[in-house]
Amino acid sequence: MKSFFEGIQWLFDNIILALHEVLRHLELSNWWLANLVSWTFIIIGSYYSWYWIKQLQSHKDNNEENQDTTAHSFLK
Repeated sequence: MKSFFEGIQWLFDNIILALHEVLRHLELSNWWLANLVSWTFIIIGSYYSWYWIKQLQSHKDNNEENQDTTAHSFLK
């Protein structure tokens, strides 16, 4: 049973979390390059949040949104 958990530890340490180790070592040498990954995710998330809000507004402007409180059966 001990070897099973050691296998899981090896999987996470050497395979799944290897990118985190690379970023940790990269941060010590170049902070800007290491944080480029974070800024990329922030920019992507901001774009898709803007797109989602734009789509919600277009549905609201076309009166396609059902805002009736009885739209769901559990609210009756």
